[in-house]
Order: sequence, then C-alpha cells, then structure tokens
Amino acid sequence: MSSTDQKPASETAGEAPVVEKTAKQLENERKKAEKLAKFNAKKAKQAAASKTKSDEPKKPKKEKKVAEPVPEFVDQTKPGEKKILVSLEDAAFKAYNPKNVESSWYNWWDKEGLFQPELTEDGKILPKGAFTIPAPPPNVTGALHIGHALTIAIQDTLIRYYRMKGKTTLFLPGFDHAGIATQSVVEKQIWAKEKKTRHDYGREKFIEKVWEWKEEYHARIKDQVKKLGASYDWTREAFTLNPDLSSSVVEAFVKLHEDGTIYRASRLVNWSVKLNTAISNLEVDNKNIPGKTLLSVPGYENKIEFGVLTSFSYQVDGSNEKLTVATTRPETIFGDTGVAVHPKDPRYTHLHGKFVKHPFLDRLLPIVTDSEAVDMEFGTGAVKITPAHDMNDYNTGKRQNLEFINIFTDDGYLNENCGPEYQGLKRFDARAKVIEDLKKKDLFVEQKDNEMTIPLCSRSGDVIEPLLKPQWWVNQKEMAKDAIAAVKSGEITITPKTSESEYFHWLENIQDWCISRQLWWGHRCPVYFVVVEGEEGDRLNNDYWVSGRTYEEALEKATLKFPSVKFTLEQDEDVLDTWFSSGLWPISTLGWPNKTKDMELFSPMSMLETGWDILFFWVTRMILLSLKLTGKVPFKEVFCHSLVRDAQGRKMSKSLGNVIDPLDVIAGIPLQGLHDKLKTGNLDQRELQKATEGQKLSYPNGIPECGTDALRFALCAYSTGGRDINLDILRVEGYRKFCNKIYQATKFVLGRLGEDYKPPSTSAKSGNESLVEKWILHKLTQASKSTNTALENRDFGEATNHIYNFWYELCDVYIENSKALIQDGTPEQKKSAQDTLYTCIDSALRLIHPFMPFVTEEMWQRLPRREGDKTISIVKAPYPEFISDFDDAKSSEAYELVLDITKAARSLLSQYNIIKNGQVYVETANESIHKIASEQQDSIVSLIKGVEKIAVVSKVEDVPSGCALNAVGADCTVHVLVKGQIDLDAEIAKVAKKLDAAKEFDKKTKESIEKFTEKTNPEAKDAAFKRLEKVTAEIEGYEQTIAILEKLKL
Repeated sequence: MSSTDQKPASETAGEAPVVEKTAKQLENERKKAEKLAKFNAKKAKQAAASKTKSDEPKKPKKEKKVAEPVPEFVDQTKPGEKKILVSLEDAAFKAYNPKNVESSWYNWWDKEGLFQPELTEDGKILPKGAFTIPAPPPNVTGALHIGHALTIAIQDTLIRYYRMKGKTTLFLPGFDHAGIATQSVVEKQIWAKEKKTRHDYGREKFIEKVWEWKEEYHARIKDQVKKLGASYDWTREAFTLNPDLSSSVVEAFVKLHEDGTIYRASRLVNWSVKLNTAISNLEVDNKNIPGKTLLSVPGYENKIEFGVLTSFSYQVDGSNEKLTVATTRPETIFGDTGVAVHPKDPRYTHLHGKFVKHPFLDRLLPIVTDSEAVDMEFGTGAVKITPAHDMNDYNTGKRQNLEFINIFTDDGYLNENCGPEYQGLKRFDARAKVIEDLKKKDLFVEQKDNEMTIPLCSRSGDVIEPLLKPQWWVNQKEMAKDAIAAVKSGEITITPKTSESEYFHWLENIQDWCISRQLWWGHRCPVYFVVVEGEEGDRLNNDYWVSGRTYEEALEKATLKFPSVKFTLEQDEDVLDTWFSSGLWPISTLGWPNKTKDMELFSPMSMLETGWDILFFWVTRMILLSLKLTGKVPFKEVFCHSLVRDAQGRKMSKSLGNVIDPLDVIAGIPLQGLHDKLKTGNLDQRELQKATEGQKLSYPNGIPECGTDALRFALCAYSTGGRDINLDILRVEGYRKFCNKIYQATKFVLGRLGEDYKPPSTSAKSGNESLVEKWILHKLTQASKSTNTALENRDFGEATNHIYNFWYELCDVYIENSKALIQDGTPEQKKSAQDTLYTCIDSALRLIHPFMPFVTEEMWQRLPRREGDKTISIVKAPYPEFISDFDDAKSSEAYELVLDITKAARSLLSQYNIIKNGQVYVETANESIHKIASEQQDSIVSLIKGVEKIAVVSKVEDVPSGCALNAVGADCTVHVLVKGQIDLDAEIAKVAKKLDAAKEFDKKTKESIEKFTEKTNPEAKDAAFKRLEKVTAEIEGYEQTIAILEKLKL
C-alpha cells in the first residue's frame, strides 16, 4: 500500500483519528458560522426590543370605528301621489334598501290609472293587440304563500312586458269566497271565543258573521298582493259572492239544469265528518300505508288503527256452515246487505240463492253470484257487500238490486239502522266493539297487516267516509269532448306538454261532478222542491225540482208543471261547490251573461297561468263551462308553472316548519319570529316541536330582508320548465345583492353624466363611438332580442339569464371602461361615452322592469329624458327591442379579444400575486390583433388593477426574460414579468402540473379525432380541431413558462 494509505499510529492505539478537511468543507463551515452569528444577533436584537417594549407603558387598544346607524327613512309622499325623490346622497339612500326604494310607487301607479287597459280614442283595442290574464283568485280567508308569489311574479312579468310592448293589457284581480275553508275557520273562531256553533246563530246571522270576518281578511290579503307589485286593474276587482258574479252563477246553474246537464241523484260522495259536507275527489289526499299504522283522526283523543285486514264469518242460514269474509272497516258490518261469491267457484255452488245471518241484527243477507266483484283466487273468494258505504259495493248493489242502508249520521256516529246497542257510537269506537263482539260470538277469524290507501280530507285531515247522499251532479261527458277538441285543434295551447297529456287523460276518463256542498257560506243552489199538498214527494225525482233565477221564476215554472194543484216551494239548503263559481271566473269577471263592453273586448282572454296541481280542479272546469255556456274558449293559452318546494326538495308543510310567507322574504324575519308564527297555527305540541326544529334547519339565521324585486326575479329565474322548484332563500338574498348592483350602477351613471347632461333626441349612433361602445351596444341589442324571444316562449329562466348577464357586462366592463373616456377623453369621446352610458342604463332598467318593478322605477325616474319624451313612468316606457344598427358582430369580436387579453393578464397577475407595478406584454404577429391591442391599450389598462400601461410587441424576442405567459389563442400570447417577485421552484411545480393536464387533454383530443369518419358531424369536427389548436398553444405556453422560470433560477 502507498504511504498515503497508511493509517497513523495513534489510530492503532485507540485514539480518535484526525481527518484533514478539504477547502470546500471549510468554506461551508464558515458560511454556516456566519449565518448562525447573524441569526443569534437577530434573536438578541428581538429580545432586547421585546424587553424595551414590555418596559414601556402599554398603549390603549385602538377602538374599532363603529358605523353610524342609518337614520330610518320617513317617506313624506302623500298616499297616491308621485313619490318625492330623496337625494341619493341622503344617508337612507346611500346604500340600497328595498323598503326605502319600494315605498309609495304602487299607490301612485294605481291612482294614476297605469294598470287600467289602455284603449284607442274610440274605445277599441290598441293596434298592437291585447294581452289579458284573469288572476287566479286566492282564498279571501287565507294568507299568501310562496306559491302565490310565484304566480304573481310570472303573470305580472308578462303583463308589464306586454304593456311596455304597446298592447292593451288587463290583469283582472279578485278573491274567492272559499266555501269550506272560510266556514270552517269562522266556526272554529266562534266556538273558541263564544262556545257557539253556527246552528246557535242560525243561517242568516251566521252568514253575516262570515261577511264581517271576510271584510277584515280581504283587506289584509289585498295589501299583501300589492306588496308583491301585481299590476292589477283594481277598478275591476271581483269577489265570487258579489252580486254580479253571483248572478253569473245562478244563470249558469239554471241554464245547465234546464237542459238536463245538472241533475239530482243519490250517489256515494266523499263525506268529511269534520267539515260536515261532501268534498270532490280532487280534494281527497290518498295516504298509502304499508300495514298496521296508527293515525290521528279529528274528534278522537287516541290514534286509530288502520292497515289491518279483519276476517270474520257469517253463519249460513239453516246450516252449521260458515262463510268467511274480510274487511278493513269492520264497523261497516251494519250496512252489509249481501255476500258475493263467484258463479264459477265450486266451493260455493251449493250456497247459490241462500242467505247468511247478520250477527248483530235481525236481518238475512242474500248470497249472490257476481264475477265482477269477486276474484276466486283472492282470500276466501267471498266478499261482503256494503252498497251505501263503498264505491265498488255501490256498483255491485246496483247490479244485484241489493238494499242500500246508510249506517252513519252526518257527524260520524252510528245511526238507528245499527240497533240500539250500537246507535250513538262514534264510527271508529264502534270498530273496536264490533271486533270484540265477533269474538264473543266465535265469529272472529283473524287479523293481519294489509297495505292500503286511506282517503283523507285535504282541508281537515279527517278520514273520508263514503256516504250515500242526494246531491246535484253535472254530467261532464259531452262537454269533455268539446274541451278535448279545443286543445287538439290548437284553439287552446297548454304548456308544458306534460300538463297537456294529463289534461287529455283526465278528460277522457271524466266522471260526473258532484256540486252540492252541505254548507251555509256560498252560493245557495237556485233550485226548489215542489211540495204538493197531500203528497209525499220523492226528493230524488228530478220532475219535482224547478230552478229559477228568482223565486218568482221558479214559481212560474212550477205552476206550469203542476197546474190546478196546491203546492209550496222549498229551496235546497245546500250551496254549490266553490269550484263551480271559480269555473266561471274568466267569463263572470267580464260580465257574462250580460253583453258587456269587457266581454266584447277581452273574451276570450289571452292566458290562464297557474300551478299544474290545479289543472283539473280549475282549468278544465273553466274550459268545460265556458264552451258550454258561451260557445267560446275562455282563454287561448294555459301555462302551468312549477310547484315551490324547500331547498331540500320537500313539499311546503306547516308541520315541517318550511312554509314561507313571501312577506317574510320581502321584509326579513328572525328565527324567533318564525317560531312565534308557528304558535298561532293549529299544530299540536309534537308537530310544533318538529316544525320548530325544521325551521332551525332550514333558516338557522332567520330569513334576511330581500325585498320584492329580488324575490320576484329569483322566482322567475327558478322557472326553467321543471315540475318543481327547490327554493333556496340564500339565492334570493343573492339577487338582493344584484338589486344593489343595479342601484349603485345607476347612481354612478348619474354622477358621470352630471346634472347638466341632456341625452340626444334618439338612441341612434353618432359615428364617434369607441370600440367598447360598439361592443356594449351590440350586447344590448342582442340581450333585447334574446329576452323578447325568451318571454314570448315563456322561458322565464332564460329571460332572467340574458338580463342578468347584460347588467354584469354593463357594470363590470363598460362602466369601468367609460371612466377613462369620460375623465381623460376628448370632448367628442366624452360626449359619445356619456350618450352610450345613458342609452345602456336607460335600456337596462327598462329591460328588467317587468321582473323588478320597484328599483327600476326608483332609478329610472332620476334619469333625464330625451327631447319630446313625456312618458310619466317606466311602467309605460317602451320595452327594448332589437336595433339592427347596434348589431355589430365585427366590433363585438374585436372587443372580446380585448377582454380575453384582459382576462389572461388578470389571471397571470393573480396567479403570481402581483398587485402593483405589473408589467404586461401582448405578443402577436397577427396584424389585425396587433392593431386592435395597440389601439385599445387604454381600455385594457382600465380593466386591470395594478397595471399602469401595457406593451404590444410583434415577436417573442421583444418580451423581456423573466416573464410568465398565458396563450389567448393560437396567434396571441400575454406575458407578465414575474422575475424577482415569486418563489420559482413552487411556480415551476404549478406550471408542470398544468402542463401534464394539458398533455393528457391533447392526447385524448387526438384520439377522438382519429376516430372521426365521413359521417361525423362537421360542427363536432370543427370544435375538436379548435380544442386541439388551443391546447397545443397552451402546451407550448407552459413549456415556455417552465423554461423561463428555469432560466430565472440561474
């Protein structure tokens, strides 16, 4: 081994070896020592400073500046007079406040007659035509819910739109007497306060009481409607029980009774024990239960068991044999008048024509054969028949000529037909006793779970009892044919198509309509029974009933029918189904049956707009009755809007605590306020707790004040044609911020225009417009065109989208860009920029007015007018339309390039966190792009914060080293100088990640292009090649950026 490899002697002796350090190691140690010394010096300095600081007396904490409370705005305007416009510098108007903005306008609009139909001087429809809507009448007793708000938002948007389009418009308002709902509420009220029933009052006095109550609640709901901005013609306000509408109802009934369309018959009805009246099939909610279920039933302290099939046996008369049947309603055993078996069932052939014994009554029930009523394979093959209390059994009873025995009183108690031991029992209490007594007689067989449907009264929650009642019925089958033909011919259109399909399905399977209601509040049936002296008249015999518009007319008819006979007339006690008067709404409100001017001008109406859920309740009945009574359709178009659900998609329900009062959205309400409202309802303690928890979940911070405009715009924005709207209050709050943007933008424009500004006499271009002006005018005319198209197509979501986008383009681009033109431009540039600003803000306010009536009127009234413009309100201002002179695709495309450059620069500046002294370079070899970018340098700078100027260069060599870049397209790249301002390694890693993603996208795009064939859509090919071109540019850009960043490290 060489001398250099020999180990020193000391190592062999066990001592630590001495290793000589290289020059590089020594240099590194020196540097470390220097760093350590600097660090220790810094620490020592900090410690000394800290000690000095701790020795000093502590300065008091700087108090946070508390914002001065905004004084409450007191509107000095007298009701009905034009609003006194307060300065926008007033403390109450510096920021957008919906309450302040929305005050006074509605009363002025109404008093000024702006909502009344505008006619020509000779009283005819304006040349541009008419647009009319009969507003669906809300129940006079109720409070508005969010569904009403949606209805008003959509309808009023259309009315205001067509009014601005120069059409004669009529938005006809009114309220429904709501028979069952109103009488039920008043009966509850007088019982709670006075412990009296309607019978204690008597019919006349009770109706007086309801009228008093109606007046109070009518005023309340009318005020709510006004707060939503509905531009109703209040001079034509209707109420279904007013004399004029009542005469329409009487006329309709008499006409239909005279031609036999209305007839009397004893049939099964849906009887609500709680409300003590019949209700229609459409007012029944069918609740499906999987098996044994306990349900709350009005009038019972304990829950009642449903979903159980009880089997019991009948003893065959004259035999030891038993016949077993099954039922889910054991209490109806007293109404059984037969047992049916299948004629071909060999098990029961020997029993044909025999009888079974009723276990509790002295009655024999025939065993009948019926192939329609019995399925041999189901159960025992024997079926008990209760004709007076079951729809299927009713039909069987008619076929078999069985006896019809009613076993219930109207109040839901067992009657005298059930025997003294059971008479007077409540129907569901009797159920338990019947089962117990069957067991005692050894006739009980078994009980088992049974999936079933429980019919519930939608008004009261009561379990519906099928009850045999003499009632007035409307034969709808022939009328339905005409109603189907009206839609198939296109005379009426129904949107959406799903609703049209449902309309046909319902009419093709239509049943006769029971119009009798056992109430006092409503239109009493204008029909009289002829009581012939000495005769026991059959009240089911239609020959003994006469109808009349007056008592005298009925008497005259009866005298002709029963000459030389002594008789008296008794008017039917029942009232008509509320939907009968509602079905006449579009003609009765115009004055039918009289030949009024309104009938001449406005019938048929243009549109009926409502929720799809009452298509059958209401819409079809209006079509049926109008065609029958006038020979004309009631309206030309039916538009069915979505149903409003909560943000989670649940149905609005008081018990869930998610019901929204639109006034709470308008004015705002704290969570506790929502809780307090629940306590005024009829929820029991368990439901109240559940609803309270539901409110905490849905509205943890209460509901913020959003204002009418934001609510209306949100509801229309949600209307995209689906069946349901999942309403999120936060989205409505977002539109309040949009209202603020509109408010502040208009306020800013007014400041830029100045008090002395006078707009040109027309909106025509002057020829001095800059590129950005041409761009915004192009955007305006396109937005106008698209919005008009969307509204004509009833696409409210799309219409709001076009308007929303234009406002943002106006505010975020043009207004920002115009600052420099107005402040630093030549007099010509300044004037042109101001004129364009005026044209755009004026048009934008008019464009959104149908959706947001209040904020637009407030701000539009502050704008100066063009010469000769005497329009007193934005309500009557013309709606913006497409102006071909503004349509400038070339200028728009050029300015879109400016915006793309701006976005690219902003993106880079943000990416590298450069907030001041930014240096931007636009690099392009394309002459056209170079020209546009060079000419628009000021425009680009005005839209980028932190940049004072930009440079436009023709080749990459002119861009200084140390720049990051962003490809705007194949021919243009934006560079931002980043040298010295960023962490290079971190930035390289970021760009490398983007490069990998771009390469992956490039690979997939190329793979998809390789699969193209001759049959591939040319548009799809073109789009793919454009994507490839763009991603190729991006890859090159990223690779260049990485190379640049690597260079900066050197």
